[in-house]
Amino acid sequence: MPSPARQGLKRPALDPATVPARHGSAYPEPFRALAAGRSKQPLGDAVGLKAFGVNLVRLPPGAWSSVRHWHTREDEFVYVLEGELALVTNGGEQTLGPGMAAGFPAGAPDGHHLINRGDKVAVYLEVGDRPAGDEVDYPDVDMRARQGAAPYTFLHKDGTPY
Repeated sequence: MPSPARQGLKRPALDPATVPARHGSAYPEPFRALAAGRSKQPLGDAVGLKAFGVNLVRLPPGAWSSVRHWHTREDEFVYVLEGELALVTNGGEQTLGPGMAAGFPAGAPDGHHLINRGDKVAVYLEVGDRPAGDEVDYPDVDMRARQGAAPYTFLHKDGTPY
């Protein structure tokens, strides 16, 4: 039962528990399974944000946030709320815990993702802008993405579609 402070909230306020979660990813096979355990609640969409998105993300033990990637035009930022996450970048791996953050500037070819190597669910906020014409490179696998209607179209590195 929601606390009295959460009952009757009106926009622009919201209780994140009321925002339906999206599970898994839109990646093509065989990459879909890598982020299968992930769930995202699109908080920014729920309050009508257009210029940037904010997702409340839950990663169970063993789950990946995404395939390691970087964006040509989108800035990304994560802030850990609960649990521990391994941040994997070109420079290696480091652990992020509650209150820690990381940022990924657009156009910097430093592939990144988070992995929950712990034994409990990790929770973090994910923030990114929504620039037109963004492309995504996945340095470890034969995949790239181009912003499109879905919102991304997944391609092999040679440009053929999945």
